[in-house]
Amino acid sequence: MKKSLSTLIIILLTSALLFSCSDKSSQEEKKWDIRDQTIEEQAPDFVLEDLEGNKVALSDYKGKVVLMTFVTTWCPYCREEIPELKTLYSLYGPQGFEVIAIYIQEPKKRVSNFVSDHNIPYKILLDPKGKVARAYEVRGVPTKFLIDRQGTIICQACRSVDVALKMLFKDQPS
Repeated sequence: MKKSLSTLIIILLTSALLFSCSDKSSQEEKKWDIRDQTIEEQAPDFVLEDLEGNKVALSDYKGKVVLMTFVTTWCPYCREEIPELKTLYSLYGPQGFEVIAIYIQEPKKRVSNFVSDHNIPYKILLDPKGKVARAYEVRGVPTKFLIDRQGTIICQACRSVDVALKMLFKDQPS
């Protein structure tokens, strides 16, 4: 009786383990599917100044896919992501993709020098009081938001933007 009870327990535990592993594998596959990650929340509109003093609204980009990243000049991780953002911008820009880097509570002169030193080709906006960062509940930098053509946030604190962009632009001609 003890042996059959032990066998039954082993079978049940093995089945539970196999079930959880197959479920985990299925979850791993789904986590990269952007359609299952959409936040389905409208991105709050805002107006900020760019480095030339022009007023720029997020709503100006309706009809385009936008990667909005909140950054600072002193953040090492923000610096590390610049080459990737440049690559994504050059790759998908012609298909209607925009990158907007929002510098939080930084002086215009410092940001301007930083952008010049790093040859940043995409749009730079200044959030001098951190008002927009607070509206988006940014807790650290860099924080990215991917926004679709309708102004819906697709992902927040996006880790694999390149995967999401491939999915969003897969039906677009290159």
